[in-house]
Amino acid sequence: MTVLASSRSALRHAFARAGAPVARGSGALSTSSHEIFRGDDDHDNLPKVKRRDGSVDVIDNKRAFVDYERNPEPYREPLERVLDWGEINAQDGHDEVERTVQAARCMDCGTPFCQTHTGCPVNNLIPEFNSLVYQDQWRQALDRLHQTNNFPEFTGRVCPAPCEGACVAGLVDSPVTIKNMEYSIVERGFAEGWIVPRVPEVRTGFSVAVVGSGPAGLAAADVLNQAGHKVTVYEREDRPGGLLMYGIPNMKLDKDSVARRIDLLSEEGIEFVCNAEIGVNVDVDVLRANNDAVVLATGATVPRDLPVPGREGKGIHFAMEFLTANQKRLLMTKEGTLESTWDRDTFVTAEGLDVVVIGGGDTGTDCIGTSMRHRCKSVLNFELMAMPPDARSPDNPWPEWPKVFGVDYGHAEVAAVFGKDPREYGVITTEFVLDDDERVKAVRTSDAKLGPGGVELIPGSEREWPADLVILAMGFVSPELTVPRQLGLDTDQRDNIRAEYGDYRSSLEGVFAAGDCRRGQSLVVWAINEGRGAALKCDEYLMTRSNAQVLSSM
Repeated sequence: MTVLASSRSALRHAFARAGAPVARGSGALSTSSHEIFRGDDDHDNLPKVKRRDGSVDVIDNKRAFVDYERNPEPYREPLERVLDWGEINAQDGHDEVERTVQAARCMDCGTPFCQTHTGCPVNNLIPEFNSLVYQDQWRQALDRLHQTNNFPEFTGRVCPAPCEGACVAGLVDSPVTIKNMEYSIVERGFAEGWIVPRVPEVRTGFSVAVVGSGPAGLAAADVLNQAGHKVTVYEREDRPGGLLMYGIPNMKLDKDSVARRIDLLSEEGIEFVCNAEIGVNVDVDVLRANNDAVVLATGATVPRDLPVPGREGKGIHFAMEFLTANQKRLLMTKEGTLESTWDRDTFVTAEGLDVVVIGGGDTGTDCIGTSMRHRCKSVLNFELMAMPPDARSPDNPWPEWPKVFGVDYGHAEVAAVFGKDPREYGVITTEFVLDDDERVKAVRTSDAKLGPGGVELIPGSEREWPADLVILAMGFVSPELTVPRQLGLDTDQRDNIRAEYGDYRSSLEGVFAAGDCRRGQSLVVWAINEGRGAALKCDEYLMTRSNAQVLSSM
């Protein structure tokens, strides 16, 4: 996709006004596809594409992982997308022929590690849906996808794709573009009108309260509703969606996609109650009395802090403060029935500021991307760990998740605009330097390495970095304890709700726990896995009670 010269000029002027030096060059990712050939004598009229060896023939999946190269769906060009809040995925991505080529690369291997515990947490039937796409059976591919994943439109956008890390083709070449295929299948399903409300024909008479409307809560609600139970989802924010709505920024997960799924679930019979905080304005005893079971899916929302000198200063914020306030501002004027409330006093802007993001994970990248769209003056990203290798190390064998160096969307945007990757590895923050108004003006660091006793500071490596805004994106330590304490639930040493994986029953009868509030911070796809699993156990509990009631009345 080509960026208009006026857009490039606008970008450069915007960052220049913020005092930022702007690099030349776009840093764009390749958007090339296989050229399609059709000859005069091609009576079959099948598209032919060039293979690695230079030959031209119809697409064949027998040796496709050898014949064709991996070609991911393109992102929008960094210098274009940084101008707006639209999704980074290119709307005019690969054509159907290229997607057929990429699906053909799936090896149909004897043991598909991509869908086992080392790969996809929801055990997506990956070889099956790839084969169906290759055969142009997209609707059947969608059916396969929905067998294991309630929300492929979310994972197809935000999942880091552990399935690709476990792909057998990745042993000798590049893995199959599984995440792209998932995204393409579900979006085609919506475009073709194949995804419609599924209203249960029979109701059991049981009611279940789901607390939290993030991916775990939504997955649990979906499964329980389809089982015939009356489901009410309680969300303390003004919109349902939890992390999906307010934790992941719009450029990575467009909120229309979240609202689209919420609307479907509502049409299927699930009731959403927003601005409802259990233990605050919703009595926990009343909640239990009005429902036959409760599923807790409140997430892990207590952020990891950085208790160093100067931490009390102004201009130092947790990542979710920054991201949530920004997303609420974006949605404030959104038309529709869902209105977001925005408090101007709590909004944090990076415009014209030197920004330091501490923490090198996905949330840190989201803070970088958001700062860029605010037109920051500069942005740095501190990571405690050493820079990862370009290839797997001996202690990180396949099919484990590859711990290798990569460039995410936010890093590419900084490099395109400022000419340098924002990351500084092996750095530990030792102090926040404050000005006379108690506002942060710099960050002091030391280089660090991991030794036998933990983190070791390297003498003489102290540095000071200008900073008007510091964002702490170092992960989350536990769920908030208001609900577990009011219910009297057992928690583990990390304050997670104690419930065994695969069983999900808490220490209180009829109360189940799923997702990050049970396992600790994790991936969206793991939250979906746990929401589904907890719903099945909750359904089993309810139906066992039902059978017991029938027997006792005989």
